Amino acid sequence: MKGDLAVWGIKFSRTPLTWVIGVCVAAWMGAGCASKSVHESVPFESASTVDQTLSQHRVLPDPSKKVWWEINGPDMAWNNKNLHQIVPTVNVYRSGPVSELKRHENPRISDYPIQTEEGLVPYAAYLASDASSTMGVVILHKGEIVFERYPRMQAYEKPIWWSVTKAFVGTVVAILEDQGLIDVSQPVDAYVPELKDSEYAGVTVRQVLDMASGVDCPDGDYSDRDTCYMQFEASLGDAVRDEDSPDNPYDLISNLEVGKWAPPGTGFDYSGVNTFVLSWVVESVTGMPFQDVVSREIWGPMGAESDASILAGRNGVPLTSGGLLANPRDVARFGLLFTPSQAVVSDEPIVSQRYVDLILTGGDRSLLENARWPFPVPPNVRHNIYQWDLVFTNDDIYKGGWAGQGLLVNPRLDLVAVWLGYIENDGKERQEPLDILRSVLTGVYGP
Repeated sequence: MKGDLAVWGIKFSRTPLTWVIGVCVAAWMGAGCASKSVHESVPFESASTVDQTLSQHRVLPDPSKKVWWEINGPDMAWNNKNLHQIVPTVNVYRSGPVSELKRHENPRISDYPIQTEEGLVPYAAYLASDASSTMGVVILHKGEIVFERYPRMQAYEKPIWWSVTKAFVGTVVAILEDQGLIDVSQPVDAYVPELKDSEYAGVTVRQVLDMASGVDCPDGDYSDRDTCYMQFEASLGDAVRDEDSPDNPYDLISNLEVGKWAPPGTGFDYSGVNTFVLSWVVESVTGMPFQDVVSREIWGPMGAESDASILAGRNGVPLTSGGLLANPRDVARFGLLFTPSQAVVSDEPIVSQRYVDLILTGGDRSLLENARWPFPVPPNVRHNIYQWDLVFTNDDIYKGGWAGQGLLVNPRLDLVAVWLGYIENDGKERQEPLDILRSVLTGVYGP
């Protein structure tokens, strides 16, 4: 969903009524802080006034002409944080005890110098400045929070993560693979018979996981409502609809006749339709809606502190390619599942070492080299895999979102970083958050 390989410039609850924003003033100012639980609470602070809420709803576009996500700037930032008020959602449920995340802030992160137009600025100050459009950042090292800032949101809010959602889809497939329920070498129509006469017939689960289905339905020009991808978006209620719009994505994909841009398994082409096909495989194998599988296999077992949800703008069908709404610390908990600190959030492994090793070493670089729209693959990038955008040579694993969201995991260094943002009025993000954050983490923790 509105995927983002922006590193190349290519756009392809049961929690208490007090919430943790910080546990020591010194930490927010960049000083160190003793190890504490993030569930030590401070008084609740509302993220929006009544007047602001009314005002923001009044400036939402006419959905018959324009979609809410086509609005940039501060209005996008507000919309990204308040989608429960705008679009129907389906729930992802937490259960059991909350997994405690301890805090031991590392002042070297706050103080790390960032190059801006005004010169070098400490990272924490940069995030709070006009040079950044980041809303929140959480960094964990060895299972502890070492940096947490919310310059444009409250810690408890649940903004949209856009295509970071895709990493959850790929991970659910891997979990079911470990359970013996899915064989990724098999064609997707072996699990979803409705696809046997579609463009996806004969395309393997692994090829779809790696964005190498060959099916000619890419993300791309969101202004053209007649493209295959925007018709898919319309079927989910995430694009402008008219009387000819498809009723639902299941029927649309089952009857898709768009041809192939390349033989399956030969080249990378980013498409949220691929992701939806994977979630359909999950639903067919489990007999459950996708969001319930996430609740059962990930959200509950990892001890999330809040329920999450997924946009479901039409017919209750989840936007699995980009609709996750969740608080940042819970997405950071998900990141921990790929590190040696997985035990911080789960007594039993949720993500297998087999899957982590596969992500790091089991990809095919030639897919990126033979991408539909060629671009120079940086030498520090190994491959893409299982819906993850990039695996770097230093073992950084990255999944990005369309409007400045991201999840970065490094199993070797036991690091997790998550961040949220929005697009400014000029249609751009401020400085690329992935590049900046990687420079900070490399500077503090090494390559």
